[in-house]
Amino acid sequence: MAPRHSSTLARYLAGAYLLLVVYASLHPLSGWHDNGAPLLDFLHAAWPRYYTGFDLIINMLAYVPLGFLLAPALRGRRVGLIAAAILAVLISAALSFCMEMLQHYLPTRVPSNVDLAGNSLGALIGAVLGMNWGRELVDGGRLHAWRVRRVAHGKAADFALVLMGLWLFTQLNPEILLFGSGDLRALLELQPLPYTVNNFIVVEAGVAAAGALAAGLIFWLLLRAPRRWMLVVWFMLALFIRAFANALLVSDAQFAQWVTPGNMTGLALGASLLMLATWLPALMQQVLAALALLFAMALVNLAPENPYLANTLQVWSQGHFLNFNGLTRLVSVLWPYAALTYLMLSRGRHAVTPA
Repeated sequence: MAPRHSSTLARYLAGAYLLLVVYASLHPLSGWHDNGAPLLDFLHAAWPRYYTGFDLIINMLAYVPLGFLLAPALRGRRVGLIAAAILAVLISAALSFCMEMLQHYLPTRVPSNVDLAGNSLGALIGAVLGMNWGRELVDGGRLHAWRVRRVAHGKAADFALVLMGLWLFTQLNPEILLFGSGDLRALLELQPLPYTVNNFIVVEAGVAAAGALAAGLIFWLLLRAPRRWMLVVWFMLALFIRAFANALLVSDAQFAQWVTPGNMTGLALGASLLMLATWLPALMQQVLAALALLFAMALVNLAPENPYLANTLQVWSQGHFLNFNGLTRLVSVLWPYAALTYLMLSRGRHAVTPA
């Protein structure tokens, strides 16, 4: 039997992941042209000459979360469990087919029937898993029960949960300043401040402090019965993700590359301000979070280029992760604007009793 009140969280997660897949599939979104070959030639092409097992696994794994999230998102009073899983596979396969056709017009991408098959297989695996464990995202599931107990109610809170998940996602790019987002310099042709050691340390500290304050307050406002230890755990998770990304994407020796005087000063300042701000009324916390976001965005767009960081990242061969890193940069650019929208439209935390 379908759940009586399906959570919007599954739909938000599925929608967000679908958009991420579209961007990653079409990155870098430039150089569009028709190469003259028949559009659907890739459907009956031979096995690609330089295709590897890693490529196949990555293409399959990329669509597992999509199938997993779509299965509970599509389930409702009129759509049963099996029908939702079938729809999830069909939608995922159709999306993959469209992405492969569009890659025909991108000079840096090659449409492939193997990619299409791998994506569809991944969606099938995800949908099968979603038939069982995907139900944790809707009423009656343990994950949804935790969300009801710990997180504010309503669609706005579901959106904020996705927002905070995307914030963690941005920490996977070693090129981005710690907790920095909203970098529009390439789009607006902004000139950064001239590089000096002191300039960079001050800007880096300001970005880390303001970014931590803004993200921490959004997380705090999201909780029904907030506890300060939850903030500590949240930021420990974010820093672990940062270290993991450096170790995995750059090199093992660079796992602590983000541990700099500027970042450490900013973390200490941001943590102190955040703890003090937890005593403020919810409305003032929203205003402070928005101001901190704006301040961090301004600093990110003024940040001088750090030649030492650039030299460190020269050892980074992005390879298979090129599209992934482009995706994290895009999310980082858009995240503060989505967060500002949420803060402006949110009505603040309702009075609740601790669980």
